Amino acid sequence: QLQLVESGGGLVQPGGSLRLSCAASGLTLDYYKIGWLRHAPGKEREGVSCISNSGTFTYYQDSVKGRFTISRDNAKNTVYLQMNSLKPEDTAVYYCAAGRQPVQAMCGTTLMKDYWGQGTQVTVSS
Repeated sequence: QLQLVESGGGLVQPGGSLRLSCAASGLTLDYYKIGWLRHAPGKEREGVSCISNSGTFTYYQDSVKGRFTISRDNAKNTVYLQMNSLKPEDTAVYYCAAGRQPVQAMCGTTLMKDYWGQGTQVTVSS
């Protein structure tokens, strides 16, 4: 059983930065591709950024390209999401999820994920 715990969320002003972490325990993380997905009020949950097992391949939703960077440290069993130039529309609960789908599919659907974290709130507001 893999447990995923997100951290790093909070309240930030527009233009600010946050770094989210997804720490895994119970199983080795490098068996799984990892995705960051978010759920904003009144909207469906959507994929933000996803990364392959080794970190070689990444995928970003168009709205976050150039602002967000996903990375992973398998030795630390942790995946990160560096979020810069944050906008109010980035406000959401951010979840990390582990799965075995291709990287783009990890972000393209909320289905077929093996494990989910509990989420961390990101609020971008002045």
